Amino acid sequence: MYPGSFDPITLGHLDIMERASRIFDRLIVGIGINLEKKHLFTPEERMEQIRLSTQHLPNIEIRTFSGLAVRFVEECGANVMIRGVRPITDIPAELTMMMANRRLSSNVETLFMIADGELAHVSSSLIKQIAGLAGREEFRKFLPEVVIPSVEARFRKLEQDGGSAETLS
Repeated sequence: MYPGSFDPITLGHLDIMERASRIFDRLIVGIGINLEKKHLFTPEERMEQIRLSTQHLPNIEIRTFSGLAVRFVEECGANVMIRGVRPITDIPAELTMMMANRRLSSNVETLFMIADGELAHVSSSLIKQIAGLAGREEFRKFLPEVVIPSVEARFRKLEQDGGSAETLS
């Protein structure tokens, strides 16, 4: 199971999904719903973006969940949680989370995967920062082609409404 907010899905997320789908017979992508957090896209929109981006991967199932990811892994009948990590920046926090998850469920293993080469630094927060500071042409480099129109439309709407993508990071 690969949990995340995927707000929006990036090429880094997609790289992890493609590689994990080759390792496992079935890969559940879990879209976390956190009502405390401001999101760029609704859970349904994020689900559709992932569906469009992973059409070439027949063994992917997309679901939403709220609460602890480790509990969702158990509910799905899975025993591995995949975490995409960026070198250096994510590892300390992810190790702490992994140890907490082990205390909550000794049946769930955490598998860390680093996105391929030039995608290793990409995150949804980075997309929002780039959109706010450098413009839409720049963030396109980090998104699956099929989601670019919906992301551009959302950023245009935010600008028209007087908002900023950076406030959603």
